[in-house]
This record gives sequence, C-alpha cells and structure tokens, in this order.
Amino acid sequence: MKKFCYALCIGLIFYVNKAYGSEAGMPQLNPEFWISQIFWLTIIFSILYLIIWKIFLPKISYNIENRKSKIVNNLGEAEKLKRDAEEKLNKYNQIIEDTQKEAKKIIEESKKKIDIDIVNKKNKFNDEIKKEIAVTEKEIKNLKQSSVSNINNIAAEISGLVIKQLFESDINKSNVTAIVNDISKRQLGKNL
Repeated sequence: MKKFCYALCIGLIFYVNKAYGSEAGMPQLNPEFWISQIFWLTIIFSILYLIIWKIFLPKISYNIENRKSKIVNNLGEAEKLKRDAEEKLNKYNQIIEDTQKEAKKIIEESKKKIDIDIVNKKNKFNDEIKKEIAVTEKEIKNLKQSSVSNINNIAAEISGLVIKQLFESDINKSNVTAIVNDISKRQLGKNL
C-alpha cells in the first residue's frame, strides 16, 4: 500500500503541469472545442430533461395529487367529524336540559307529596290532640266532681266530729251531709 502511494505521488509530480492544464489554458474558452461542448451539452440536457419529464415529474405529480386528495379527504373527514361533534354536543345539551327539567319535576312532585303528607300528619296530630284534650277534660271534670264529692264527704265527717265534740251529742250524718252539699253547691255556683 505504501509503494502505491509513493508511486502516485511521483506520477503527480511529473504531470503537474498537464494535470492543471496550464499550458493550453481553459478548454471551455477555447473555440475549437465549442462545437463538441455544444453537442454534449445538448445531449446531456436533453437526456436530463427526458429523465425529469418521464420519470421524476410523474412521480412528483402523483405525490402532489395524492397529497392533495389526502388533504381533501382529511378536510372532508374533519368537516364530518365536526358536524358529528356538534350533533353530539347538541344531543348532550338536550339530555342535560331534559334531565334538569325532569329533576325539577321530580322535586316539585316530591315537595307536593311532602306538603300533603305534612298537612295530613298535622291534621291527624291535631285530631289526636283534640281527642286527648277531650279525654283529659273529661278526666279533669270527673276528677273535679269526685274531688268535690270526696271533699264534701270529708267536710261532712269533720263537721260531724266537730259538732259532736262541741255539743257532745250525736247528730244525724245525713243532715250534716245535706248541709255541706248545699253549701258547696252554692259556692260552686258563685265560682262558675
């Protein structure tokens, strides 16, 4: 490998002048080479033009059309998805409104039922209170009457004993009871 590099360097040194073309000048500017340059320029650019026109341009056009159709399809799909999303949003809002209305209706019905139940229970409670008051009033009246009769009996006995001790004689108990009952009736009549 080293020998090859040395040989290449020596060959370059001998042909330095010819490698750079310093003796003849630039061939592109030499009029004797213009016809061949124009020929090869026309051939190369014609081949390049045909290659671009027949191979690369259809591929580029196909890719552009393909991208354009994908963009149009994507835009159409995006529009469809947008409409679907708007429809679902409208349905969702409608469901929320219907649910709110139904909830208000249920609340109002429940409130009415509760109010009716409260009124019924209040009336039932008031009826029970009235019954209890009536029963209690009867008991008080009975207790009052029995108390009066008990008080009259006790008063008759005490009066009989007091008279017996004062006068040292027995009195008729029925007379004392009648007098005490008569006095208590007059006193009750005044109080009422």
